[in-house]
Amino acid sequence: MRPVARSIMALTSTLLETPPASGLGPWLATHIANLGDFALSRVAGIGDIAIFSFQTIGWIFSRRQRRDVLLPSFYQIGVLSLPVVAITGLFIGMVLAVQSFAQFKALGLQTRLGAVINLSLVRELGPVLAATMLAGRVGSAMAAELGTMRVTEQIDALESMGANPIYYLVVPRFLGCLILIPTLTVMADFMGVLGGYLYSNLLLGVDYHHYWNNSREYVGAFDFLMGIFKSFFFGGAIAIVSCHRGFHCTPGAEGVGRAATNAFVHSFVLILVLDLFLGIGLDNIHDIFRPEGPRKLL
Repeated sequence: MRPVARSIMALTSTLLETPPASGLGPWLATHIANLGDFALSRVAGIGDIAIFSFQTIGWIFSRRQRRDVLLPSFYQIGVLSLPVVAITGLFIGMVLAVQSFAQFKALGLQTRLGAVINLSLVRELGPVLAATMLAGRVGSAMAAELGTMRVTEQIDALESMGANPIYYLVVPRFLGCLILIPTLTVMADFMGVLGGYLYSNLLLGVDYHHYWNNSREYVGAFDFLMGIFKSFFFGGAIAIVSCHRGFHCTPGAEGVGRAATNAFVHSFVLILVLDLFLGIGLDNIHDIFRPEGPRKLL
């Protein structure tokens, strides 16, 4: 399947061509056919990744997972990703403090800085940043590894021996992303809250008592659990997209590199789309069951 950007550019260039002098009918029919081919290829791609997802989930429940296969995947995905997620979360908390302090000080609300920083982190930035780091570090690696196995015909060798490659190659990676991304999200939240507090208290002079008191008043258990809940969808999306791109890698070194790049780009876009719709849905559900109505910072 051709990349979406290349297909759109080709379709746009053909549509902008001048109709031939022989008549508008053949020219219009050709470009309508190109448009149909583009639409069908996109629908086929969505269907292909949907089938791939159902097969992966089906193998999770149909057979017991091997511990010697799961543990290395868990180590690569979870343990080795902790440092980069922790560092990212720490500096994001500091950046939020730097960017928010001037505006809040102008309004005389600098003591509310902790509420804004911590609420933003646990609801949105923590899960999204942890997922982005996972997609960049693990998703690209999974796509490149599986793409290399496809190019070197190792996946075909598994199939010829009667082994299902999705069960042996995809399911451990899918479970690793799905189970361990909440832990990475908690690490990103913790380090972000710590970084925001240290910068606000030590460098900006915000009183620690009001900082934590306002944080406790505006940040609740639902906000924290909302971020954890969204992270499961992010982890599953990263694993499915990355493994799918690796399985359908085109031959050659260029194909492997393109699969790794597409895995990260598509995962990142899907993370943002899921974050938008999950955030809207969870906020609406919470507002329905919150008797006092939506919270107000002022």
